Amino acid sequence: MQNIRSIFLMLAGATVFVAMLLLTFSVTLAVGGILTVIMVGRALSMKMKPAPVRAKTNNGQREMRVWNDGRGTIIDL
Repeated sequence: MQNIRSIFLMLAGATVFVAMLLLTFSVTLAVGGILTVIMVGRALSMKMKPAPVRAKTNNGQREMRVWNDGRGTIIDL
């Protein structure tokens, strides 16, 4: 009777261990999948943003304006 009880407890312990192992693995997989989707979405949303375009006048040559407003010198490049 003692051997049957020991075998039953050993099998119950192994079953609980395997169940916890599977739960941990599935939660890890789910969290990894969610993070992957978030990272891919963020990367794609960054690429879809339009890049600012700077217009150039006079073939790229622009005069520098310097003036003093009484509080300090202002240089407009």
